[in-house]
Formats: sequence, C-alpha cells, structure tokens
Amino acid sequence: AEKEGLNYIGLDGEIGCMVNGAGLAMATLDIIQLHGGTASNFLDVGGGATADMVAKAFNIITSDPNVKALLVNIFGGIMKCDVIAAGVVQAAHEVGLKIPLIVRLEGTNVDAGKKILAESGLDIIAADDLDDAAIKAVASIKVNA
Repeated sequence: AEKEGLNYIGLDGEIGCMVNGAGLAMATLDIIQLHGGTASNFLDVGGGATADMVAKAFNIITSDPNVKALLVNIFGGIMKCDVIAAGVVQAAHEVGLKIPLIVRLEGTNVDAGKKILAESGLDIIAADDLDDAAIKAVASIKVNA
C-alpha cells in the first residue's frame, strides 16, 4: 500500500473502507461501529487519487478474506468526485468485485460523480451521507450472511 501512495492499516472487521483523509477515515470507522458493524481497515487514498490508485486500493481491501462489503466515503475538495467515481467503476470491473459496494460522495463535481456511478451498470449502493452509508454497509452484510 505504501509504495502505491496509499495509507493502509488492517483491522479485524468485515467492512472495507476507502476514504480520503485521516479524519474522515476515523469518522467512518466510528459511524460503522455505532451502527453495529466493524471496519476491516483504514485506507486513505489522499487528495490526489487516480483511477489506477482506486483499483489498487480495491485490490488491497478485497485481498482480506474477512471483508464482506466495501464502503467508499469520499469528500471531494482537492479530490474531485467524478474522478473518484470513474476510478470506482474501473476498479470494480478490474477486480471483479463480488461483495456489496456502498459509495458516498460529497463535494466537488458530486453530481457528475453520482451520474457516472448510476450509469455504470454496476450494482452500487448509493448513500446520501456518512450515516446512510454506514447503515447500508452494515445492512448489506446482514443480508449476505
């Protein structure tokens, strides 16, 4: 992860997390736990993630056999939501994602990002905010248990 420019810490839970920013990562872990779930990692793609970096992040997260769902939580300031959305779509195809994918986008180019996800043909669970994303991630594990 480090050589790819990604900050990764493995944990013991079932929900893989890809976020941008350490503060957002910590909030994501807390909200998942608040709703009865556990995070399997802390993976921060930072502010300059490319589609290739997102694919590498998906590979790292899904290499953990305990991961039952993947939550992407991005606040686009420097990082634009449409770039992350394109990366998420590319990564899901490349990795052949077989677990629920929950995506929460907010910030720069958010409408374009949401449109890319909606038109991708992938089974992406869209979330309106972090609380909604955590609820949907925890629920997706219970449905697939």
